[in-house]
Amino acid sequence: MSNGSQTLPTPQPATLRAFDYVQLDVFAEHPLEGNQLAVFTDARGLSTEEMQSLARETNLSETAFILPRDPDMERGSGVQVRIFTVEEELQFAGHPTLGTASWLYWNHPVLCGSETITLDLPVGPIPVRFNSPQLGEHGVFGTMRQNDPTFGAIHTPADIAAALNLSPDDFDPNLPIQTVSTGMAFCIVPLRSLDVASRLSIPAQSSRAYLERSDAKFFHCITPAAADSGADWHSRMQFYNGEDPATGSASGCTIAYLVRHGLVASDQPIVLEQGIEMLRPSRIHVQASLNDGVVQNVFVGGRTIPAASGRFFLP
Repeated sequence: MSNGSQTLPTPQPATLRAFDYVQLDVFAEHPLEGNQLAVFTDARGLSTEEMQSLARETNLSETAFILPRDPDMERGSGVQVRIFTVEEELQFAGHPTLGTASWLYWNHPVLCGSETITLDLPVGPIPVRFNSPQLGEHGVFGTMRQNDPTFGAIHTPADIAAALNLSPDDFDPNLPIQTVSTGMAFCIVPLRSLDVASRLSIPAQSSRAYLERSDAKFFHCITPAAADSGADWHSRMQFYNGEDPATGSASGCTIAYLVRHGLVASDQPIVLEQGIEMLRPSRIHVQASLNDGVVQNVFVGGRTIPAASGRFFLP
């Protein structure tokens, strides 16, 4: 060409398999906020190894793969979905559950527009209930009901301080550091202040070494949000793929923890903010019930906004 540019080769459908995917912003109030999610809308024909490779290729916190089945089975048992980070398959994750269900709400040939869409995940069926979209609003707002929480170990502040490169004085002295799971086990770490949260930089080696000998999969650090933030609690989650802008599974654990320890009333809806420090602000709406000392009915909600679409080609 006269301007010196080159024409890129075009993949040939006859020799390559094509897999459509979309990218969504989850727990976002506006486009290009929240936690990015890639969803492969029909992953039939992909092996586990190929799914893992595609998750590394997208390089997002998580990538979800929809495996369509007979519509009657999907109505009864849910839509089968597998979720991967860049390193491993997860049994459950929050923002992929909400984001994938939202894409199905818009696009599923039978369930499109349904009030509730259920995902069939390794931890069991997770239902997501949708609000009817209002004129002019971005995306769609959905709320998942997570599994009832289990409460694990109480961690020693000195040990957690060493793992997170913090001082024991950086933790709230009135609250325990405790593992909670609603399908994914998080060590909930209550920090003393927003100042401590702002300088959080979890070292990969020491934190992973601690987690490998504990009952938790990841750390989730929380502290009360600023009075003018529009949120109630502020959170951060850093792991082997960097920082997560919004962690729906950890948010379920967080509201269970807050209700269990009397920091939030039973059935009181609150808002968690996350992703502020990395310029991906997220709003996560949560609530849980306390009945006879047992935490139940864990709900985690937020908005999903479409961001992009494309196609991957594999041999």
